[in-house]
Amino acid sequence: MSFDPYKLDFAALRILMRVHMLGSFSRAADELEVSQSVVSYTIDKLRDALCDPLFLRRGGGITPTERCNDVVAQAEGILESYARLISPAEIAPQTLRHRFTLSCNHYERRWLLPLIARHIRREAPGVELNVIPSGTDGPSQLQSGEADVLLGPMRPDIEGFYRRNLVSEHYVCLMDRNNPLASGALTLPEYAGARHVGIVYGRGWASSYVRALAACGVEIVPAITVPDPVGIEALIEGTDLVATVPRRFSQTVSPMLHVADCPVPGPFEVDMVWTLRTHAAAAHKWFRGAIATAVKAGLK
Repeated sequence: MSFDPYKLDFAALRILMRVHMLGSFSRAADELEVSQSVVSYTIDKLRDALCDPLFLRRGGGITPTERCNDVVAQAEGILESYARLISPAEIAPQTLRHRFTLSCNHYERRWLLPLIARHIRREAPGVELNVIPSGTDGPSQLQSGEADVLLGPMRPDIEGFYRRNLVSEHYVCLMDRNNPLASGALTLPEYAGARHVGIVYGRGWASSYVRALAACGVEIVPAITVPDPVGIEALIEGTDLVATVPRRFSQTVSPMLHVADCPVPGPFEVDMVWTLRTHAAAAHKWFRGAIATAVKAGLK
């Protein structure tokens, strides 16, 4: 039964090329660090698949057939193409032309996005950055291809997702400087009895401080509920309202507001998440590295 040519692999072509170049089965075996029987078996498979003897005995050596010369010439191009295929692509940021879609919510847009945008503009001016709101749909946006990278505290614990931690965070409380609660350390009973601005980031999502309150048996009923912290300063100034927000977000709001430690700080992690779809792509590797570099520099 003849050998199926579609079962040939790149290793067989490499052996053929070495035998052709060195004019010897034994020398080819030594250079490739395999046994001579492996070389002989491989050449026999190639003879069967290509319907040609490939090498003829002449005196004390071997001579390639014309068919062998043709196959080796084509195999060189095939192996060179494959070598380029499996080698990491070199990315030149200054000449990169690509559109990346980043999914995140207001917190990440307020604090992380300026760092990322400035870094990319400086390092890769030809890159287009498209930013979309994630809500609680970030993982599904990644799976559908709507987004390339997700920034936020969501950690999909299923196969096909990759994650890199960017920063650790916790919550603080914003309030007007004339609020009586701004006069000292905020206690849990004071916090529980305050009038709150509740920030609902998306369906089914509970912030870590809310979960921490529940563990303490404390439930707060917001006086006002908003979908994100946009314009939170205008809601709080001149009122007795208290808003619980991530610490770094508080550093970007009006200095007229008082910032107090939350009695249940609710630590959480902000991660960069992506999927197998973009995991090995050279341009996307660069993009994820640029995000991590920009955030790390912004923490200094």
